[in-house]
Amino acid sequence: MYVCICRQITDSQIREECMQGTSRVADLREKLGLASECGKCCKHAKSIVNEFHSSTAFVNAIAV
Repeated sequence: MYVCICRQITDSQIREECMQGTSRVADLREKLGLASECGKCCKHAKSIVNEFHSSTAFVNAIAV
């Protein structure tokens, strides 16, 4: 699903960046150009980043 229409950035691309260590929307802006035009995608992108890192913490806790 497209998150950033201006730059054609998908939720999959955001998750891929999270898998590579990105944990802030500012980093996504730097790497992908996310939220660098109209900015309407910023809130949704932030929720994807937070969701990814919350689920990763949960999975890591189970693995311990």
